[in-house]
Amino acid sequence: MRIRIVDAFTDRPFSGNPAGVLLLDSFPDDTWLQKVAAEVNLSETAFAHPLPPGGEADWALRWFTPTTEVDMCGHATLATAHVLHSTGATAGPVRFATRSGVLGAVAEADGSITMDFPTASLTPAPVPAGLAAALGAEIVAVHDTPDHIGDLVVELRDEAAVRGLAPDLAALVAHSSRGVIATALAADPANGYHFVSRGFFPAVGIAEDPVTGSAHTALAPYWSARLGRDELTGFQGGARTGLVRTRLRGDRTLLTGHAVTVIEGELHA
Repeated sequence: MRIRIVDAFTDRPFSGNPAGVLLLDSFPDDTWLQKVAAEVNLSETAFAHPLPPGGEADWALRWFTPTTEVDMCGHATLATAHVLHSTGATAGPVRFATRSGVLGAVAEADGSITMDFPTASLTPAPVPAGLAAALGAEIVAVHDTPDHIGDLVVELRDEAAVRGLAPDLAALVAHSSRGVIATALAADPANGYHFVSRGFFPAVGIAEDPVTGSAHTALAPYWSARLGRDELTGFQGGARTGLVRTRLRGDRTLLTGHAVTVIEGELHA
């Protein structure tokens, strides 16, 4: 059984967000899937198998962190689509049946992949007691995302504040069902991106997720409303970084990025 490690939202190895990808004939029991994800020990490992032709989707897709299954994952979906195209398993657009409905992925002429995800709703919220202390930063605004992702989007004063975060991860667990996304406007859009973010998900076994595609289904409408434009580029990460191009299409958000396979091997268990 082939297993691949793919760096997503980057066009070069050892950057972006790594994901494990396994293409299967069917899903084994959940215990096995979770054990494999724990063994791979990346933010997410994606498991996919083909579906009968003629249905609403082409592949079934599930995502596991080292500790739990999650409802949505952008970078592991990008990684899976990359594997399907790079191995010749699919030649055109692919539709994934997931916990978050049918998600599409299309290979672009420049080698990138564009994914079609549901746009997250944003609800203004008061700053929770203790959140600023847990982040170690002054908070400008907080929005909840009750649909689809369940994160808190926390705006900080500037890009430097986001890049300099060293949060108390244990304290962050109490503040979101999935994670906390810290974000700010880019210091200089001439650098090739419009906003920055970092994502912390200790509640699901991830200290910091380098580049969180699903978070951009909330970041895209958040910053598009502020900047008055539907197409933006987000820069995310601490030690590892990547770029996510976003386009709003009503209740859908298009996420575009590159991916590169860095490891391919045999799973014997």
